[in-house]
Amino acid sequence: MALDEPKNEDEVFDEKGTKFIINKDLLNQAKQINVDFIETARGSGFKLTSSLAPAEGGCGSSCSSC
Repeated sequence: MALDEPKNEDEVFDEKGTKFIINKDLLNQAKQINVDFIETARGSGFKLTSSLAPAEGGCGSSCSSC
């Protein structure tokens, strides 16, 4: 996730006053994408889920011991 301005190849969604921008090709691959804000013992942040398989060895975190 990053802050950005929409480009011609992007799809723009407005959900409850928050604008989401995603590349159309990625959207076609991922289909439905869910964005949740979560709080855990490790901290808080955004959790994105989709029908795409996670990257090999990835746990969705920047830690190296996952």
